Amino acid sequence: MRLSTKGRYGVLAMYELACRYGNGPVSIKEIAEKQNFSDSYMEQLFSTLKKAGLIVSLRGAKGGYILSREPRDISVGEIIRALEGPIELADCVGGPEGYVCRKSGECVTRGLWMEIRDSINNIIDNRSLQDLMDN
Repeated sequence: MRLSTKGRYGVLAMYELACRYGNGPVSIKEIAEKQNFSDSYMEQLFSTLKKAGLIVSLRGAKGGYILSREPRDISVGEIIRALEGPIELADCVGGPEGYVCRKSGECVTRGLWMEIRDSINNIIDNRSLQDLMDN
């Protein structure tokens, strides 16, 4: 399992918004320059983050983006799932709906995949943008 640039860059972009929370909107260009990302890629990520309700766009000459909630109220898990989808290590653990593994009755690894998935979810769901800022 490997987190794509969508998830990694999205968390970093949200971190930038969190660091400026309460100081007005931030443009995509500012974030892209600060993190050395392409503007167009940031626009794609912000479109998804906006649809997920994690950020709000403000129009106008001094427009840009702000977090929809305080940094302490947005988890890293929310960001990653908005951009990447659910954490799935194997089809038998959170895979396609209705999927049934033909080896599920004798599978010795299913419990391991579930434990790993649950551990990852626990970590990302219990780390907020505020936690990242405090570190």
